Amino acid sequence: MCLAIPARVVEINDNDQAIVDLGGVRKDVSLALVEDVAIGDFVIIHVGYALTRLDPEEAEKTLALMAEAGLMSEAL
Repeated sequence: MCLAIPARVVEINDNDQAIVDLGGVRKDVSLALVEDVAIGDFVIIHVGYALTRLDPEEAEKTLALMAEAGLMSEAL
């Protein structure tokens, strides 16, 4: 089973790299597979790669469900 998690882009760096935030946890990820990502966008993250951009409303719903299920300490 694979798990992909929505996260908000907080910084974009050189070489298709970015920093994303998920409930206060920040992680370096690759943007090599996604075009036109901007700070504030939500992306789906899997094993260190952003796979696609996600509608902000859908990201918030998913994060709220994950928090409700106890998979996260709190939703964004």
